[in-house]
Amino acid sequence: MLSLPWQYPNPHLMTWQVQADEIDHYNHVNNVVYVSKLEQVSWHHTHALGLTIDDYRALDRGMAIYRHEIDYLAPGLLDDKLLCATWVTMCDAKLRLQRQFQITRPSDGATLLKARTDYICIALSTGKPKRMPDIFASTYGKVAILKGYDE
Repeated sequence: MLSLPWQYPNPHLMTWQVQADEIDHYNHVNNVVYVSKLEQVSWHHTHALGLTIDDYRALDRGMAIYRHEIDYLAPGLLDDKLLCATWVTMCDAKLRLQRQFQITRPSDGATLLKARTDYICIALSTGKPKRMPDIFASTYGKVAILKGYDE
């Protein structure tokens, strides 16, 4: 395995082996599958930080996506063994959170995808923006790696 060029240090990692039902008509990983993997690695990381969907529900708060930016850099292929990485890059401890992602193929060191997702804290009961609970601010804030909020 090659040393992987992570965009930031200490990524939270989830492994993924590409399955036949994830391949599109170009014989590449379908774009919708990548978006699904971004969600999965986000929750994987959130759980590792100690927060669950039950916590979100009990607090009547959630982090809803309001913007995705995805750069597809190389195709993923059937049976590829990939690493999905994420970082909390920004947390304003009020309403906004940002994650960045990188999906790599360790066999050749290729980065297949880089992405950024911006979230806003909402009340689950109404869908309206609401201030982040202290547990969100402290949990996500302590692992945010950049200072300030990048628009």
